[in-house]
Amino acid sequence: MSSQILAIRATLPAVSAASILSRIGAWPGFAKTCDACHCAQGPKTPNVHGVIRPGFTCLFMVNGTTGVIRFENVGMRYGTGPEVLRDVTFELPPGSFHFLTGASGAGKSSLMRLMYLAHRPSRGLIDIFNRDLSTIPRSDLPALRRQIGVVYQDFRLLGHLTTFENVALPLKIKGASEGMIRKHVGELLAWVGLNDQAHARPATLSGGQQQRAAIARAVVTRPQLLLADEPTGNVDDAYAVRLLFLLQELHRQGTTVVIATHNRALIKKFRHPVLHLEDGILSRVGEDPVYDG
Repeated sequence: MSSQILAIRATLPAVSAASILSRIGAWPGFAKTCDACHCAQGPKTPNVHGVIRPGFTCLFMVNGTTGVIRFENVGMRYGTGPEVLRDVTFELPPGSFHFLTGASGAGKSSLMRLMYLAHRPSRGLIDIFNRDLSTIPRSDLPALRRQIGVVYQDFRLLGHLTTFENVALPLKIKGASEGMIRKHVGELLAWVGLNDQAHARPATLSGGQQQRAAIARAVVTRPQLLLADEPTGNVDDAYAVRLLFLLQELHRQGTTVVIATHNRALIKKFRHPVLHLEDGILSRVGEDPVYDG
């Protein structure tokens, strides 16, 4: 099993090293040791539970850590039809941010479905959170899906529930206490600017408000991976930038983010690496296919 060096630099108030490691891919069960550490306990302290001081960097050796998701020669078809994805190979490092681009019909939605475990590949290897998807029993899939937040293009808010209740739903399914639900949902609604709409039904919200509610619902369980399918497709340019800043802030907290989009202006503005699909083939990985040079 391979090892990986992770460098963590604290730029905000002092933060728990262990909490960051758990967010960026050092999953429970893997050995973690501190190497050349400059944490609050002093240099070379072999303790990942130290507190990293602002402006200081800790180096950690994390055994067995690979990408959040890894695809290797993956193909996908629906039923007996032709392959809609062919020989797709890429890896998403922990804590990374990627745009997923491509023309309509290129396979973006199909690739997203594979990543949020709504569909099995026809061939190839998918490794998610250090587990081979082909060996995972169906009974284990719900627990894995709870580590993935999904923002759908059509929001999928439940019309009979309020904004608060929609955002709280994943926590209720997870069995969280009422106190925890009130705390986390209240914080998230404030974060996305929906405090005043907490008791409103989806039908009374604007498109931008519904999208922010959908984002809040997707991240309320603090997922390891966030997938957003055209999250800015139903809002104007100003709101699109605001939504991207929200997602970028989540990314800064350690979540791996993938955004499927046609919005070239956002790709140019935020300059994150790109996964680009053409006719079911991943033609570019980790570079901007529209704005090179």
